Amino acid sequence: MLATKTAAKDPVREMAHILVVDDEKSICELLEITFRKDGHRVEIAHSVSEAKRKLESGIFDIIISDVRMPGEGGVDLLKFTKEIAPNTFFLLITGVPTVETAIAAINAGADRYVIKDHELVDQLRRTVREVSESVKWRKEAGYLRRELRRLTGLDNIVGQSPKMRAIFDLIQTVAPQTSRVLITGESGTGKELVARAIHENSLRAQAPFITINCGAFPESLLESELFGYMKGAFTGANENRRGLFQAADGGTLFMDEIGNMSLTMQVRLYRVLQEGKVRPIGSTEETDVDVRIIAATNKDFEKEIAEGRFREDLYYRLSVIPIQLPSLHERREDIPLLARHFLERFRKAMNKPIESIAPEAMTRLESYDWPGNVRELENTMERAVALETGTQISLRVLPERIAGYVLPSAGISSGSTATDFPAEGLDFEQQIAQTEKRFLEMALEKSEGVRTRAADLLKISYRSFRHYAKKHSL
Repeated sequence: MLATKTAAKDPVREMAHILVVDDEKSICELLEITFRKDGHRVEIAHSVSEAKRKLESGIFDIIISDVRMPGEGGVDLLKFTKEIAPNTFFLLITGVPTVETAIAAINAGADRYVIKDHELVDQLRRTVREVSESVKWRKEAGYLRRELRRLTGLDNIVGQSPKMRAIFDLIQTVAPQTSRVLITGESGTGKELVARAIHENSLRAQAPFITINCGAFPESLLESELFGYMKGAFTGANENRRGLFQAADGGTLFMDEIGNMSLTMQVRLYRVLQEGKVRPIGSTEETDVDVRIIAATNKDFEKEIAEGRFREDLYYRLSVIPIQLPSLHERREDIPLLARHFLERFRKAMNKPIESIAPEAMTRLESYDWPGNVRELENTMERAVALETGTQISLRVLPERIAGYVLPSAGISSGSTATDFPAEGLDFEQQIAQTEKRFLEMALEKSEGVRTRAADLLKISYRSFRHYAKKHSL
């Protein structure tokens, strides 16, 4: 994982952090007592040099500084502050107001200029209250943006294997660009997570990120979803409706399972990509759109193009930057990291005192082939956390297809010990593959070649069975 996740503080509960700078100790004490009583954090400096040291080691929301002090004055501190902390609200106070000092303060960038008189404290309290409200909402907005990035950006993609590090590097390289991206990989490898990470790390991060599953709509509905329609364009079109291209204007449109799009829709999509314009159904007017397209598929486009199911020209329009996601069994070193990541998430969500994963359970997780990839591992860990009654994920709460996984055909079973291990060692991947193939063949023989029955005998889904059968050319 790229970053450590920590419990976030609620910024709305925080008051302002104030630095009071004045060579008069009585003024400092009065303002410190006043603002602390109002709930703010207050620090004191009796000279500009002391204030500079505090500024170099801390972050302040508001600085209240006297204009005239021995040595450097408030305007000098103001100029220094604008260089290293330009977002800090700077308030200058003076007991000897002159036109010259007022002009100097304004030219240097002072946010407020207040005269020391009998209303000083009331004026400062009003000003600090206004500024602290602004600071509070600015912090909350920043907090929400950080949370959004944490949930949808790079921090939510877990992995430390070389293949995943290469993916992280590629995301950070392509994110600032506007080029279209085509993400390919097996189902469950995290294609949408990668698309979101690209968007959240791009210059379009503040604009919409819209997703659509192109395989979930028939052609007519997909057309109206993407391009919108005018009232009366078809039966049921009772109002004008913007399409997703218009909704995503300025942002990113993530088109998942784009390999399932019909040839007719592919023609319309190609035209939009080529011209940057969309025409709603029933309209004679075209609208300019500025949308970055990120598409994804689990299909083999070379095969789809060769067999006439996908347009080659559209493929080249979409795959300006291709990203191929590895399957989970191609990055087995990430399995423990992912398993612990999901354990942490689900134990918190379910409020369960589970602290770790038993070594024998982790061994089975690492040796299983994960045809459903990261999504299958996530579901497995959710089930395990829900069923576990102890403080450690045990073998008994893992699905039988994983818990009963048998190690190599060299005579080493799940109950074997280190003394049974061949002295000369063995080829782990080869032995695992041989074991898988042997059990598939036995199940097919037992079921007289009926694959659905063979999958039932192996207690795996038919989809998983097809994956293994293809893998071993059965």
